[in-house]
Amino acid sequence: MNDFSYRLITWQKQYGRHALPWQNTTDPYAIWVSEIMLQQTQVSSVIGYYQRFMARFPTIAALANTTEDEVLQHWSGLGYYSRARNLHHAAQTIMDNHDGQFPQKFETIQTLPGIGRSTAAAIVSFAFNQTQTILDGNVKRVLARHFAIAGWPSHPKIEKQLWALAETLLPQADIVAYTQGLMDLGATLCTRSKPQCPLCPLQSSCEAYQQNLVPTLPTPKPRKTIPEKHITMLIFMQGNEILLEKRPPSGVWGGLWSFPETEATNNFATSSGEKYGMQVAVTQALPSLIHTFTHFKLHIHPQPLHVTKQMPQCHDSTRRWIHIDDAMGVAIPTPVRKILQSLSHAQASNKHA
Repeated sequence: MNDFSYRLITWQKQYGRHALPWQNTTDPYAIWVSEIMLQQTQVSSVIGYYQRFMARFPTIAALANTTEDEVLQHWSGLGYYSRARNLHHAAQTIMDNHDGQFPQKFETIQTLPGIGRSTAAAIVSFAFNQTQTILDGNVKRVLARHFAIAGWPSHPKIEKQLWALAETLLPQADIVAYTQGLMDLGATLCTRSKPQCPLCPLQSSCEAYQQNLVPTLPTPKPRKTIPEKHITMLIFMQGNEILLEKRPPSGVWGGLWSFPETEATNNFATSSGEKYGMQVAVTQALPSLIHTFTHFKLHIHPQPLHVTKQMPQCHDSTRRWIHIDDAMGVAIPTPVRKILQSLSHAQASNKHA
């Protein structure tokens, strides 16, 4: 066993994380769900979602046999919703093509929707004790620092170099502790900011530490100007009910329920009548919100509209009237949840005024 993996495994067994909800199991389904949730999301944010998700969908069959809308409902607020859609689709694929059994072959697992090389490696390591290497964001940071590899880690050339390096470091035994150790080290000690180098088991051989390069490695992603977009969310209200509209299956917030949107900033009464078949009274706009996606920044301007008359044509299968409090329980994006909370608090304050 090479020195890198030996020290990492020894450290993980003593100081690593051992009590996370998805640990201490070899159930590939449980491990798979956790790995998908942990993509681009911190452990602290995932734990509650994971526990609720597994309570509702304890098996592959349970997940496959539900609706996408319910899957998204249990994912609401976690973000990156394509992960939930892929998880649901993959569960159905496993039921249809693999007799309901999670496949054990590394290559086969990668054919499932939403599962790439690193996620497949984590699953086979933890569930089937197979020797495969992972390379997520935390691992890229550990390797870039330890071996002083300059360049943005997700650039194809640098990433290829890191994959090749990671392959050479694999131990011949204790793959579970090694894989978990890589994750733990990057998440708890070799963090993006304020790394705890004095506690690191790899400090003595870390080239970035020896060369005082820890603050500058890994090389940040080249900065680009983030595009900004403005939309107005139309909050149609009738008493305690609001109108939600189901978004298209792909794209931003795909498949979730949200407020109808427009790029217009005025003339809401006329446009509402033409498109939604309603006569409305325009009230004061709510404070704007900013929601940042990976590739752009969205400025949201919530505009309440009190419905005074509703035409028959406003009934549509992609739209639903729902009580404000009940709306909090459906699959909605985070900004919509914030707006609903604001509306609910306002109504509660008015009752007590």
